[in-house]
Amino acid sequence: MEIKMVELGFIHGRFQLFHNDHLNYALLAKAQCKKLIVGITSPENAALIREEIDPHRSEAASNPFTYYERFNMVKVALLEAGIPREDFEIVPYPIERPEILYNYVPLSATSFFTIYDDWGYEKLHRLGELGYGTYVLFDKREKAMCSTEIRQKIFNGEDWSKMVPKAVYDYIMDNGLTEKVIRLLQK
Repeated sequence: MEIKMVELGFIHGRFQLFHNDHLNYALLAKAQCKKLIVGITSPENAALIREEIDPHRSEAASNPFTYYERFNMVKVALLEAGIPREDFEIVPYPIERPEILYNYVPLSATSFFTIYDDWGYEKLHRLGELGYGTYVLFDKREKAMCSTEIRQKIFNGEDWSKMVPKAVYDYIMDNGLTEKVIRLLQK
């Protein structure tokens, strides 16, 4: 089922690091809306709230990058993909605190989802309860890749360059961010 083009859509994720599947998610959503908001969840790594449905997401080793670094990864990837800067915004999106989400994304926006697990269903439920329009782009598709795998490749010194948009790879390498991943995974 195709959704009618909406004015304002949004996606969200931790994007610990922004990889090719994340970019595909963003592009699928952008094709359904005139303006896309990308919400970065867990924007304050120091204040991570443990989610019992997905406890892995709150571990330090799963969150090496700051909000600012993830903001830049998303921005350079979308620009490289040809999305004009005026057609997207990037905001903090503390999904762990649903009562304040309207401060970051208006309730008039349609939330686009890709669901892989129970955490995806939980987020869909939370946002629907808050009054957001929701649309599932796909449900239970097998993940082609995940950030955990890429971070492990960085730690192991393996090639991960083709798993992320070129602009993201360049941003990470130019800013020495692989060292953060290695440091956290050594602990």
